[in-house]
Amino acid sequence: MTDDWKRQIDRLHAELVRRDDPAEWVVEADAVDASRRYPDLAFRGPVFGLAVLDPERAPEWRLLKPVTDATPQDARDTLNSHLWFKAKDDTDDPVVRRELLAAVARLEREPIDDLTVCGARYRIVRGDEFARTGRSGLEPPRPTDPEPADRTWGGRSDTPSPDRDFALVPGRETSPMVVAMKVALQGYAYSGARFPAAVREESERARTAYPEVVLLPVGFGVAERRRGCWQPRGALMPTPHEARRLLVDAMIEFWPQLYEFSAAERQRYVEAAEEFKAAGRANEVRVDDKRFQICRIERMVRIGPDGPEPPRRSDVDDYGPTKIHPTMDEDGTLHYDS
Repeated sequence: MTDDWKRQIDRLHAELVRRDDPAEWVVEADAVDASRRYPDLAFRGPVFGLAVLDPERAPEWRLLKPVTDATPQDARDTLNSHLWFKAKDDTDDPVVRRELLAAVARLEREPIDDLTVCGARYRIVRGDEFARTGRSGLEPPRPTDPEPADRTWGGRSDTPSPDRDFALVPGRETSPMVVAMKVALQGYAYSGARFPAAVREESERARTAYPEVVLLPVGFGVAERRRGCWQPRGALMPTPHEARRLLVDAMIEFWPQLYEFSAAERQRYVEAAEEFKAAGRANEVRVDDKRFQICRIERMVRIGPDGPEPPRRSDVDDYGPTKIHPTMDEDGTLHYDS
């Protein structure tokens, strides 16, 4: 750690003491404890989202959609839909609609990662997802992680993603532990034989081209212990309880149908799910020889002089650009293919 970073962390620590906020002290103490119990970082790989540089809010890039997509093309499709619905619902001006639809047409043909439309600049954003690990496994939710006020088990996620409208601006951190994490992440690059040479080279270049790091809001997920490693099972959720609810729904509703459980298997999963629910804030459940855990997931986005890092050439897509929505005229009329 450089002297400059040490001074910054010392300054933040002094500011934390000066504010005399017991709640902030507890959160910081929680982070210190986590760093000791879960000292290592396990990187899952890249995730992608959509950011916008709005002329009315420049120079801040802000997230328009969560950074949770598995491939760059998933995020490009999100941009395609965003612009198409703006053309459909947000304007009656044929000139504006033409410009929006021209951008949609390009996105149907080309893998575009940076696009300016009607004065706003859109960019597909690349992040990295990781979790803390220790001797006991992945880090579970912390006692200070926020929970929804109504922790029901029915329905789906009720909490909006904290990614939406999140500003990708380095240097706004107020926590010494968060700043210390940023120091460690700035020097991170993919290494090891499991990564192809091109992937390692691009990761090294990104450290120079996009030297700053912004940590995104923490999320929570379900992981399963398989063949000696943890594998994600399901989407990233905004609160620990909603990750628990996702796991319960999967055990009772989705997995029995997807994997064609026998009646006996189905019953064992239902019983385990009910016991998990009754425990309230449990973070682990076992069924037969399977082990599932609620884990705390962190993400980082690299930032350079021109904004957030876009996808790298070595990032893999499962499919290419395609037409998603019906054809629209400049007057807003939709034409459905026969």
